[in-house]
Amino acid sequence: MKIIKIFLITVLSSVVLVSCEVEDGKDLNGPSTESISSDLSRGELRDAVFGILSDMRTRLGTQVDGQAVAGREYWRVASSDPRWTADLLTGTLDNNTFYTTNPYASRYATVKDVNLLLEGLANTTETFTAEEVAGIRGFANTIKAHELLMVLNQQFENGIRVDVADPQNLGPFLSYDDSLTAIFNLLADAATDLSNAGSDLPFSLPSGFSDVSFLEFNNALAARVEAYRGNYASVLTLLGNSFMNMSGDLSTGAYFTFSLDGADIANPLFFALNSTASNVRLAHPTFLNDAEAGDTRVSKVVLRDSPITVNNENNDQLVGTHDVFVFTSNTASVPIIRNEELILLAAEANHITDPTAAVAAIDVIRTAAGLGTYASTGLGTSPAELVTEILRQRRYSLYAEGGHRWIDLRRFGRLNSDLAGSIDRPGDAIFDRFPTPANENR
Repeated sequence: MKIIKIFLITVLSSVVLVSCEVEDGKDLNGPSTESISSDLSRGELRDAVFGILSDMRTRLGTQVDGQAVAGREYWRVASSDPRWTADLLTGTLDNNTFYTTNPYASRYATVKDVNLLLEGLANTTETFTAEEVAGIRGFANTIKAHELLMVLNQQFENGIRVDVADPQNLGPFLSYDDSLTAIFNLLADAATDLSNAGSDLPFSLPSGFSDVSFLEFNNALAARVEAYRGNYASVLTLLGNSFMNMSGDLSTGAYFTFSLDGADIANPLFFALNSTASNVRLAHPTFLNDAEAGDTRVSKVVLRDSPITVNNENNDQLVGTHDVFVFTSNTASVPIIRNEELILLAAEANHITDPTAAVAAIDVIRTAAGLGTYASTGLGTSPAELVTEILRQRRYSLYAEGGHRWIDLRRFGRLNSDLAGSIDRPGDAIFDRFPTPANENR
């Protein structure tokens, strides 16, 4: 039985609220999958949307941790599960354990939620206007594209299934490049729908989307995908239609939100300072050692009252002196994508054809981090030099937010070279993908 079939045949039998922003935080009795897929009503639409947005956060912590450890952003330590500092640091990965199967299944479960919504929209007898139908479809396919990209980010050259609308007749695995193309096409179709949807969607969104329009969010995601594909002219066009603002707040963007109320969940990427080895994220020493003097982004890690030492079976040690403290409370929001990343995507998109524009974008980030301009580094403006700088700025700007460093180094072919100095113990190694889950027959 394929793992997608196992985990996608789920039900929306109850609604998990997103930060309890629906009807005074009451726990609602949600619609069944059959009622949604057979004839979507306005009430079911509202509940289904909030269920989808809530499910997007399932196993978010596991995925971010896995990619961050792979990219040597930090060490994830859990005394009850040594695989965080064994498998994920040695590259000897299990295709049938939590760091592989849980994110994979969770992302496809959200895709299933989206497909049920789209099926119900096709079958609806509700009096949705043409603009409302376009908005619902644009929202749904944008979310589907995001979730498929999350799967692909872990699977890389293994490829993924994009067509999973029928759990009994799953589509084929596509190559990495073909998967990116399919994801981009989903986003492009969704952007067309969102453009035809008018100014408002026919449902409310949680506060994490309050600063940007959903079409701007879609274009931002599409710019990320096009950067992964190396289509830089397209990146610049999409950024121009996104919420990117060179002089704006770097934190502006779309976010996952959390709360401690009702059926909601707390931020899974938060641990209190000086947590014990039972559950802690310890900054990789190179994060501090490689930082430029005066970079204010090093405040994302905090010196512990006392170090934590982790021994493996050969008594090889990891010694963590600083806690990761990007998210400073258990209700802090987690970025899906934000302005700081978009400005760095603009730098990347210009680094070959317009180095002056690339440097200008880099300097926005450097100045915000308390650093001198790029010219002050004495580096040149060749594509290779600019890529090195862009990767450095992405490392510190996006630290511990989404496992970006691993993805970035991989797509520039620099995983082994740039992480060579981050191999901490004999036998540790770098890997470029997580295995396809064992139950997922190819």
